[in-house]
Amino acid sequence: MFGLVWAMGAAGQQQVAAGQGDMLTTVVQFAPMILIFFVFYLLIIRPQQKKQRAVQDMVANLKKGDKVITSSGMYAVVTAIKKNTVVLKISDNTKVEFLKSAVSGLQKSEK
Repeated sequence: MFGLVWAMGAAGQQQVAAGQGDMLTTVVQFAPMILIFFVFYLLIIRPQQKKQRAVQDMVANLKKGDKVITSSGMYAVVTAIKKNTVVLKISDNTKVEFLKSAVSGLQKSEK
């Protein structure tokens, strides 16, 4: 009887050890995927978020007289700012209303 209990205890300990080994194997198998996601985050996602945040800050700080470039590639001067839109002067007699999100950048000053 004592031999049977001893054998069952040894088998149970082997199963626990095998279960821990399986968990380690699973972690090792997922490590490359985790590493790839981390590299993608550092090289692609994070810089894109920083760029988007910078554009949002620039759009939020637009003021009358700023020279801007729209997402369609037009150069213009801000003449008025409304809640969600800006009025842009494209030429002497042409003013067009754009969404603020259509402004993609400030025109670099030529000195």
